[in-house]
Amino acid sequence: MPDRQLLNAGRVGSPHGLDGSFNVIATSPELLTLGRAVVIAGVAHKIDRRAGHDGRVIIRVVGCEDRNAAEALRGQTVSVNRAEVPKLDQDEWWADDLEGCTVRDGETEVGTVKRMLALPSCEVLEVERVGGGADLLVPLVSDAVRSVDIEAQLIDVDLVFLGEA
Repeated sequence: MPDRQLLNAGRVGSPHGLDGSFNVIATSPELLTLGRAVVIAGVAHKIDRRAGHDGRVIIRVVGCEDRNAAEALRGQTVSVNRAEVPKLDQDEWWADDLEGCTVRDGETEVGTVKRMLALPSCEVLEVERVGGGADLLVPLVSDAVRSVDIEAQLIDVDLVFLGEA
C-alpha cells in the first residue's frame, strides 16, 4: 500500500551533465520546486538546482554530487510530503489519490482506476474493468464524472455519456 503522506512527483531518469543533476520522468513539475524537500529511495533530500522546463524537468538534490550518484538513483520514485504542497482547488485531485479508486455508475461497479493519463485535450482515468476486457478511458470532465469522493475511494461516472450503456 502506498504511503499516503507522500505524493509521487516522478521518477529519476538519466543523468544530466556531470554535477549530479538528472532528468525527472513521468513528472508532476509543479511539485519539483527549488528548495523543496523530496524523498528518493527512502532518503530525504533537498532540491538545490532546477532547470529545464515543465515538459523536461532537470533537478539536482543535495547529496547527489556527480554523474555516478545520479545514475545510481535512476528509476527511483521522487516523492514529496503532502504537507508541503499547495492546496488544490475544488474539483482538483492528485493522481495518487485517484489511483485505486473504485469506479461506479450508480450501483453498477465499472472497475478500478489504474492511473491518470495526461492527454493533449484533457486528463483521463485509465480504468481496469471488472471482469476484464479493454481498459476504459474516462475523461476528467463533468459530463463523464459525476462525483469523486477521495475519502471513500469512489468515483461515480456516466456510462451513457461514455458510450458504454
